[in-house]
Amino acid sequence: MKEKNSTIDEAEIARFTSMADEWWSETGKFAPLHRMNPLRIAYIRDKIVEHFGQLKDIRLLDIGCGGGLISEPLARLGASVTAIDAGAENIAIAKLHAEKMGISVDYQCTSVEELAAGETQLFDVIIAFEIVEHVADLDLFIEASSKLLKPNGIIILSTMNRTAKSFALAIVGAEYILRWLPIGTHNWKKFLRPSELCNILENNDIEISELTGMVYNPITKNWRLDAHDLSVNYAVFGYKTA
Repeated sequence: MKEKNSTIDEAEIARFTSMADEWWSETGKFAPLHRMNPLRIAYIRDKIVEHFGQLKDIRLLDIGCGGGLISEPLARLGASVTAIDAGAENIAIAKLHAEKMGISVDYQCTSVEELAAGETQLFDVIIAFEIVEHVADLDLFIEASSKLLKPNGIIILSTMNRTAKSFALAIVGAEYILRWLPIGTHNWKKFLRPSELCNILENNDIEISELTGMVYNPITKNWRLDAHDLSVNYAVFGYKTA
C-alpha cells in the first residue's frame, strides 16, 4: 500500500523485515547479496576515490540499507556513514551487528523524503543498491535523494533491467527454480530500463557518468562488472550538477 507523498511501499517493507534476522547469514535468504557484496563494495570504493581522491571522512548516505551489508564495510574503510531504512526490524539488526563489530554507523529508521525534509547537512555520496525497484514513488525517491546531495556529489544506484532475460534469471531462476530468494521478492514490472532511470536522474540535476552491468557466472559463482551487459543487474553512476 502506497502512502500519500511517500516512497514507502508497506507490503515491500513487510516482506523484507520478515526476513530481518537473516541479514547477516551468508547461507540464508540474503545469500545472493552476500555473494554480490565484494563487487558492490569495490565498485563504490573505486568510484568515490576516483571522484574525490579518498574515501576517509567522506559523508555518505546509504538508502535502503537493510541490515547494513554495505554500510558497515564502507564505514570500516573510513567513510562517515548515515544509513536509513523504513523497516524498524532491519535497523535494529543493523545497529546490533555494528555494535558487535565495533563499527560506527548512524542508522536511522526513516524514509529518504523524511530525511530530506529535515536534514540540513548534505552528503558527498548517496548510494541506493537494490532498492529503487521496491519503492512506491520513484520520482519522489530520486527528487529527495538529489536534495540531499551536495553539488558535485556523486550518486550510485543499482537495480535490475526489465528484460526477458531478467525475468528468466531473476524471477523464474532465482525465486522459483534455484530458490535463492523467497517467491515474490521481486516484481518484474517494477524493474527499470536504464533509459527510464537515467531520465529521472537527469530531471533532478544528476549528470550520468557511467552505466555498468553486474554479471553473475553460475559456474564460478562470482560476480564481475561488464559495461556491455546491462541485461539483468546494472549500476548507474552520476554526479550532481547544481
